Amino acid sequence: MTTGIPDPVLEMKDVHASYGPFVALQGVSLGVAHAQIAALVGPHGGGKSATLKAVCGLLRVTSGEIVFEGERINGLAVEKLVERGIVYVDERRLIFASMSVMDNLLLGAYSRRRRNGSSKVSDDIETVMKLFPILGERRRQSAGTLSGGEKQMLTIGRAFMSAPRLLLLDCPSLRLAPILVKRVMSAISELREHGITTLLVEQNVKAVSHIADHGYFMEKGRVIARGSPSELLSRSNGSRLVT
Repeated sequence: MTTGIPDPVLEMKDVHASYGPFVALQGVSLGVAHAQIAALVGPHGGGKSATLKAVCGLLRVTSGEIVFEGERINGLAVEKLVERGIVYVDERRLIFASMSVMDNLLLGAYSRRRRNGSSKVSDDIETVMKLFPILGERRRQSAGTLSGGEKQMLTIGRAFMSAPRLLLLDCPSLRLAPILVKRVMSAISELREHGITTLLVEQNVKAVSHIADHGYFMEKGRVIARGSPSELLSRSNGSRLVT
């Protein structure tokens, strides 16, 4: 099945995957072009998070193909995928609570310091502070004392520090106040300017409809519709996305 996306950076072709005996993905095909944002929406348990985990190597693909930048990647070890610039941000907002905000960000750049040099890392720190000014104000504060929204900003900022080419975001607006949802979505949108391709899972279809270039509606481990954000918003009708 073709995805209809010209020259996709990421392409999934008829991908099947399972958690043990539970079938999570049943023939998923989708694509994302360079520096675009694609959203996975649909009801809870539809296979959205499983799709991200299949791409980043956390869920074993039993059949089908995942292609990133022209090369098949399913079956590669997680660390090899990270080296290729594929970065996954878990919905649990995993941070190092006892470390400062700045140290968390610097840890995100750990694997690339020798490759890119300290000046590039410093430039990216400043970019993160522009995306999320509150992190600049909290840079010396312990990450564990941040609010939920600030922790989400930190996890995205730390992911940016690893210089991703493909960013996988699992429910970035989860449990955030509306004003923080807008701030986080705006920052994700700005990542396009840095050449970052993004595939994200979102329950808040209305929020993601303002930033996504296109989307996929998933149900029971399958992509059952694809289209513009407005088309998917119309299809979801709000109530269908309640967990």
